[in-house]
Amino acid sequence: MGAAMRRIHVGNALSAFGLGFTVPYLYVYVAQVRALGAVTAGLVLAVFAMAALVVLPFAGRAIVRRGPLPVLLAALVTAALGALSLGLAGSATTVLLSAAALGAGQAVMQPALATMIVDCSTARTRSRAFATQFFLQNLGLGVGGLIGGHLVDTTRVSSFTLLFAIEAAMFLVLVVVMVTVRMPHSPRIAEVPGRSGSVRGGWRQLLGNRAMVQLCVLGFVLFFACYGQFESGLSAYGVEAAGISTSALGSALAANTAVIVVAQFAVLRFVERRRRSRVIASVGLIWALAWGVAGCAGLGHGSREMATAAFISTYALFGLGEAMLSPTVAPLVADLAPAGMAGQYNSAFALVKQLALAVGPAVGGPMGASLHAPYIVTFLLFSLGISVLALRLGRHLTDVQDKPALANSRVVAGSGASAEPMAAQA
Repeated sequence: MGAAMRRIHVGNALSAFGLGFTVPYLYVYVAQVRALGAVTAGLVLAVFAMAALVVLPFAGRAIVRRGPLPVLLAALVTAALGALSLGLAGSATTVLLSAAALGAGQAVMQPALATMIVDCSTARTRSRAFATQFFLQNLGLGVGGLIGGHLVDTTRVSSFTLLFAIEAAMFLVLVVVMVTVRMPHSPRIAEVPGRSGSVRGGWRQLLGNRAMVQLCVLGFVLFFACYGQFESGLSAYGVEAAGISTSALGSALAANTAVIVVAQFAVLRFVERRRRSRVIASVGLIWALAWGVAGCAGLGHGSREMATAAFISTYALFGLGEAMLSPTVAPLVADLAPAGMAGQYNSAFALVKQLALAVGPAVGGPMGASLHAPYIVTFLLFSLGISVLALRLGRHLTDVQDKPALANSRVVAGSGASAEPMAAQA
């Protein structure tokens, strides 16, 4: 890694570490510590999602025109102000406004950092760069949540104020780190020959890229069927159907993070030699197995200990799938983007992710709590749908896009075919 990439990875770890301090305790803070009630706490979570949906289309435009670094710095300052004001807020209005600022800043960080990784990597090194990013994000979230859990005290507002102040400080430290990054020059939309400066034209071009549209559909299903269920439907199902304790839920989430941290680079070696579409299809099968194990936990007639073990295994299997996706999906978004458009493509995919994370809990939460068997069957079928969509996507990718290792082969190098024109045809 070059110096710029090292600083970017430090930035990913710091931002995740800061988020880990507050995200697990946000509901308790608003509803109980600030005594604003469950409705306001639910609105805060909704505001996070809505803020992301509002700012992400503009984030893509800004990254394309100005570059990812200035956009990231603005997002970090916004998130720091939102976090600090959230820790000091005492009324519902100030809590909601603070949450909007924090949510908007967090949402813009994702495509900005992803675009910086794209600019500082090559097609050969990109999978490893995104795998490292995902590894550090999960490690940062886990360590931040662990330390934050020892600092909070629901009887003292000041303990939560300290958490949000630490989160804001992490964002400001990240500003200092990012200011020192010297990004390699990458073309912006106005500099790319043959492309108009219209961002609207950029969106038309994106929607005209059949492979990218299919990847967005696939991404929606991925995030809807997995990430959108972690802390909503699947948790409700575990408590109501499997009868597991809240501490077991924490153990399941810890198992998920542990599998990612332990397996990420071992999985990377496996993934780098295989076609991306088939790797994603394999993830669909692994997650279908995970939902089957969850069904055994809640719909079987075993002991509570066996149900708990099965439920923890479910989260571990999801973690294995996530470790396979991190060096696969994000680099594929970058490889599908024409020169100068990586920011817009990353923002579009982040927008799809936020939509899935907003719809997933709304659908899965009620089902997981009351419709136990239909819930398992529905999301098992969604997981199998991931495999089908991935294989269909593979038919619209070039050989190099689907398997970047081929870029170094003599056959591809001597064919005279470049990936970018082929991506435009796709």
